[in-house]
Amino acid sequence: MTTTQKLYHGTKADLRAGDLIEAGRASNYGQRKAAVFVYLSATLDAATWGAELAQGDGPGRIYVVEPTGPLEDDPNLTDKKFPGNPTMSYRSRDPLKVVGEVKDWQGHSPQQLQAMRDHLAELDRLGVAAIED
Repeated sequence: MTTTQKLYHGTKADLRAGDLIEAGRASNYGQRKAAVFVYLSATLDAATWGAELAQGDGPGRIYVVEPTGPLEDDPNLTDKKFPGNPTMSYRSRDPLKVVGEVKDWQGHSPQQLQAMRDHLAELDRLGVAAIED
């Protein structure tokens, strides 16, 4: 990852430039326990999934973020599921600073979104946690 690469965070939270996205708050996924990490991606597609699948009533939002500390590959999407890190997904224990919002992103088709929700529901039924801390 290069330091000039844009990084994104998908959510339903209504944030502004300068706000911090911090660990310790209720996760957007699963049982909504306190998140140990904050998640981000260098691909708009991964952030789009985050925005679409996050819990909450508001519209999905994608923010351009800057990490305030070190990043590590997201083990939920890397070697366990995909060799390497093709989704360019990362996590950090340190906050992410919102520096902008992507306004013109395109969501996945209703069929793709339903297929992903069905897949996540099946993982939940099998007792497979969506987020590994």
